[in-house]
Amino acid sequence: MSEFVSLASASGVECIHLSEPSISSPTARFFVGSGKVEELARLVHDDELDIAIFNCELSPSQERDLEAALKCRVIGRTGLILDIFAQRARSHEGKLQVELAQLEHMSTRLVRGWTHLERQKGGVGLRGPGETQLETDRRLLRERIATLKRRLGAVKKQRETSRKSRQRAEVKTVSLVGYTNAGKSSLFNVVTHSGVFAKDMLFATLDPTVRRLKLGGGREIVLVDTVGFVRDLPHELVAAFHATLQETAEADVLVHVIDRADPLWREREQSVLDVLALLELDDRQVIRAFNKIDLIGLAPGIRERDDGGLDVLCSAHSGDGLNDLLEVIEGVSLGSRLEGPLIIEPVEYALRAQLYEMGAVRHERVDEHGSTVLDVSIDRSVWQRISKGRLFPGDHTPIEDWEAR
Repeated sequence: MSEFVSLASASGVECIHLSEPSISSPTARFFVGSGKVEELARLVHDDELDIAIFNCELSPSQERDLEAALKCRVIGRTGLILDIFAQRARSHEGKLQVELAQLEHMSTRLVRGWTHLERQKGGVGLRGPGETQLETDRRLLRERIATLKRRLGAVKKQRETSRKSRQRAEVKTVSLVGYTNAGKSSLFNVVTHSGVFAKDMLFATLDPTVRRLKLGGGREIVLVDTVGFVRDLPHELVAAFHATLQETAEADVLVHVIDRADPLWREREQSVLDVLALLELDDRQVIRAFNKIDLIGLAPGIRERDDGGLDVLCSAHSGDGLNDLLEVIEGVSLGSRLEGPLIIEPVEYALRAQLYEMGAVRHERVDEHGSTVLDVSIDRSVWQRISKGRLFPGDHTPIEDWEAR
C-alpha cells in the first residue's frame, strides 16, 4: 500500500482516501463488491474527488462500469504507471516509447461513442457514415501505432550503430539495474561525476544514460543508468520499452542495485529478477550492490555468494564501499589481462592497426634493431580472438586453457 501511495504521489495525485476491500476473488463487473462500490461513490460525491485509482489491473468493462457508478475517472495500476512515464519522458525515444505503450493500452479500452451518426435507415441522406466511430478510432489508433513502431525502429538502428562502435573498440558495458528508487542514479552520478537527475521518488529516471568510466591502468568501461523496475510491471510496457532496455540486454555485466535499508528488499530483488527473466537476461553475470547501508549502520565490504557471485555493501550518499564496487566491476568486467611489450613484424601491421583501434596500445617505440615495439594492455580473450594463435610474450598458458582462465 505504501508503494501504491508513492506511485500516486509520483504522478501528482493527492491521496484523500485509502480503502482496502477484503474480497476472496474479484467480481466480474466491478472487481470489488457492490457494497464497496456504493461506499466509494459516497466518498467521491461527498469530497468531490476527481479520480479513483485501483492498485490492480482492471478490465476495460470494469473501468467503464466503475466510472458509471462512481461518476469520476477510474484507472488501474497500468494506467497510473503509464501516466508517470508520460510525465518523466524527456528524450525523443522515451516520448515515442511512452506514447506507444499508452496507445496499445488504450486500444483495448475504446468504448462506443457518437452513435447518433450511425443511422442505417434507407433513403437519400439518411444512410450512416459506413464506419462507426468506434471503428474509426480503432483504425486511427492502428495507423498511429504503426507510425510509432517505424520511428522506434529507426531509433533502434541508431542505438545499434553506437553499440557496435563500442563493441569494435572492445569497450565493456556495465548496466545498473534495480528496483525504482534503489539509488541507481545517485550511484551513477558519484562514480561518473555526472549530473543525472536523481531524487527520492519512484521513476525519477526514465531515459537511459551512458557514460564512459575510467578504471585503473587507464582502462575504460561504459556504464549505463537504466529505468527502475517495479512490481507487476505491465507486460505491454516492458514490450514497448524493449528497445530502450536493449542497453541492458547488450551489457556484459549487470550491477543489481538494491536498497538495503528497505525492509522489503528481498521482494524488490525478486521483482527485478522476474523482469530480467521476462527480458531473457537472467543468464547474465550479476554483481549485487547493496546501497544505503549508512541508513542502517552496516559496514562496507565485499562478500562472496554461494553461487560464486559477489556482493558489495556500499552507500552512494556517504561514499562508503564505492572503491570496493569499482574494484569488483573492474575485476568482473575486464577479467584477466595481458600487459607488456609486443614486437610487431612488418607483415603484422594489420594487427597493429587493430590494437590501436581497440585502445590497447599505451606506447610505441622503435628498438635498436629497428623493430616496432608496442606497450600493450589487452584482455586475454580479445588477444586470443585477434592474434591467430600467436602467444603473448611472457604468457605461456596454452591456448586451449585461455577460456578456462
